[in-house]
Amino acid sequence: MTYEQIFLFTLLGFVFAFLVWGRIRYDLVAFAALVIAVIGGVIPAEHAFEGFGHEAVIIIALVLIVSRAMMNAGAVELVARFVISAGRSLSTHIGIMSVVGAAMSAIINNVAALVMLMSLDIEAAEKAKRPVSRSLMPLSFATILGGMITLIGTPPNIVIAQFRDRALGEPFSMFDFSPVGLVCAFVGIAFVTTIGWRLIPESATRATVGEGGDTGLFVAEAGVSEKSKSIGKTPSDLFPLADEHDITILGLVRNGKRLRGFAAGEEIRKSDHIVLEGDPKSIEAFIGAADLDTPGTEDHGGLRGKSLTLVEAIVPDNARMVGRTAMDLRLLYRRGVTLLGVSRQGRRFRERVRKLTIKPGDVVLLLGPQSRVNDAAEWLGVLPLAEKSHTVIQRSKALFAIGIFAAAVATAVAGFVPLAVALAAVVGIYALFNIVSAREVYEAVEWPVIVLLASLIPLGLALETSGGTQLIAEAILSLTGALPAWAILTLLMIVTMTLSDFLNNVATALVAAPVGLSIAQSLNVSPDPFLMGVAVAASCAFLTPIGHKNNTIIMGPGGYRFGDYWRMGLPLEILIIAVAVPAILIFWPL
Repeated sequence: MTYEQIFLFTLLGFVFAFLVWGRIRYDLVAFAALVIAVIGGVIPAEHAFEGFGHEAVIIIALVLIVSRAMMNAGAVELVARFVISAGRSLSTHIGIMSVVGAAMSAIINNVAALVMLMSLDIEAAEKAKRPVSRSLMPLSFATILGGMITLIGTPPNIVIAQFRDRALGEPFSMFDFSPVGLVCAFVGIAFVTTIGWRLIPESATRATVGEGGDTGLFVAEAGVSEKSKSIGKTPSDLFPLADEHDITILGLVRNGKRLRGFAAGEEIRKSDHIVLEGDPKSIEAFIGAADLDTPGTEDHGGLRGKSLTLVEAIVPDNARMVGRTAMDLRLLYRRGVTLLGVSRQGRRFRERVRKLTIKPGDVVLLLGPQSRVNDAAEWLGVLPLAEKSHTVIQRSKALFAIGIFAAAVATAVAGFVPLAVALAAVVGIYALFNIVSAREVYEAVEWPVIVLLASLIPLGLALETSGGTQLIAEAILSLTGALPAWAILTLLMIVTMTLSDFLNNVATALVAAPVGLSIAQSLNVSPDPFLMGVAVAASCAFLTPIGHKNNTIIMGPGGYRFGDYWRMGLPLEILIIAVAVPAILIFWPL
């Protein structure tokens, strides 16, 4: 072996060891390896940072921003009404959630799809009084499977597509992954729905829904606009919807006065205000579901309306708010922020929220654009709780956001503009119409993943140009002897899938893709089945909580242990290999 090959194999060996060890952040490990490779002379200094401008890196960052925008626009609420039902059997619930999760993962990043649906799954488990661990792992696996359906669903697909462009002169297109991805997703979802969830060990079901949750409830008001669908109904008519969102309707305000009792039988009129009690997220969700308005947000409405945030803040003894009301402070007029609700040790009160005298120890719920809320909190002297900030869903923009994204994808698929340019235009439009704020554009990007990918791209290229990947390919071929090409493809997928269970799937794809290409060239067959096999295998990390971020996300809420994953993950990985290889050979012949 040459000096470059020895250096790179040794360096990558240390990189993989540190990634499996997990004590040092993976982005720092990858970036340090890049610097060492430059110092060692195996990567030219002028090419060291080309990975940061690589199209795959740009596309992944843009997809993450688009995913945040879809969350802000309330895309998940368009399907939520068909998902949440405590009366369904567990298998039916898992099947519906898995299909929805897979479908969403195909059009947005699969991590974002899981985050959007996880709260719904937890809510459904709470209503059905069953352990959430039974359904969270199937949901995570389904979103991973759904990500394989399109180019933008999962980072390995983007990496493989761009590698093919560099190696063969043309990338995989948006839906080239769909035939094989759909087969894998269909079979995988059928498995987790009927058999898989039953394999989760009983110890994992120890997790109970709502443990450690915040029991602090806020009293808030919601206005009835001229076109609200709640007009003509009574508060009692809204009780089922309120129960669904864990909200208590406390009464009705008309002409500035609170009506007697709960006003359960009083017909709701235009300009009334409904008094609610619940946690901030539940209040916000109920206001949207009941087609109500939040007082004071008129200036922020419309398609160009600003992105709003709900922030909980504690009122200390020396705060400007103490002993005063929101009306006294003219909070909305002076600061452009609304006092939406107040929590006072679980107590209820009959005063209107904006006329309530604030006391030390109260927790207030402030609504407004992020920058204004921060300024208002400082001016009021209250202490915002960083972990208690909630983005207000802009439901009126949901169809607009979906339409813009669909048009951009269609434009890219038709070949009018590259995918990266189309997604960049979508992000620009979303920012222009305040579906994502400038702050959220940067917050949505998972910078550690970007640094990891951008650092490993030059390392992978150096391994390929030095002949290192060819050596790996020759080693695999020597071990397989006279086996047919399909058997070698199966072995490559098994090795790739095993690596992905312990390494980042992007890192796995970057290393395995050139090996697959070298094997195909040595066998004198089409490289596409091998590249497609690497894409499938790198995405399917079901054995451990560290192989895929979705598995990591559910570990705490589901109460899972490290060893719980392989019980359902191992048979699923075997099943995916069994169906993926024939599907690849049918749709991408050797």
